Amino acid sequence: MDPAPVPQEPVPPSTAASQVITPVRPPSPPASALSWLRDLMLSVVLAVMVILFLYQPVKVEGTSMMPGLEDQERIFINKFVYRFGLADITRGDTVVFWFPGDTSKSYIKRVIGVPGDTVEVIGGEVFVNGQQLSEPYVREDFRDHSSAPRKVLATDEYFVLGDHRNSSNDSRVWGVVPRRFIYGKAVFVYWPLDKLGAVH
Repeated sequence: MDPAPVPQEPVPPSTAASQVITPVRPPSPPASALSWLRDLMLSVVLAVMVILFLYQPVKVEGTSMMPGLEDQERIFINKFVYRFGLADITRGDTVVFWFPGDTSKSYIKRVIGVPGDTVEVIGGEVFVNGQQLSEPYVREDFRDHSSAPRKVLATDEYFVLGDHRNSSNDSRVWGVVPRRFIYGKAVFVYWPLDKLGAVH
């Protein structure tokens, strides 16, 4: 005699089968392109605003900072790094400042001495606090044999020189730069394109 069949429990309907799924249609190509273009334009506008707010484009005039910076090059200077105490002015920085002899003119030079330093130039060689300064940024054929008397810098004074020593009008001639006259740090060359890069 055959055994009695065992009754099977009813199988509940699949949970997935009971859910309603509404497919999301991808945006049409024109709408997608417009959204991408809008985001791109917004990014560009924000980038330009940041650059113009933090940085100022300037043109180098003259040869006093060769070979690092040449006549007619375009660079960005950071206008706020010194103003808001984000960084100190340090030896080796390339700075832009109002010329003490005529504040309608701006000069660009390298900082050699900072407040508290004793600076002296003897036959073209620079000494800071009694030690000869290593200056790999000055080419040998750009050196001269000029001298400047020993100077102890006060709390707001900076001694600056051009890298092209025999073509530079700088602290050897007209003295120190007051801190309040320094308004920017040279940070980036943007033209010509073959010189694109950071200022050293």
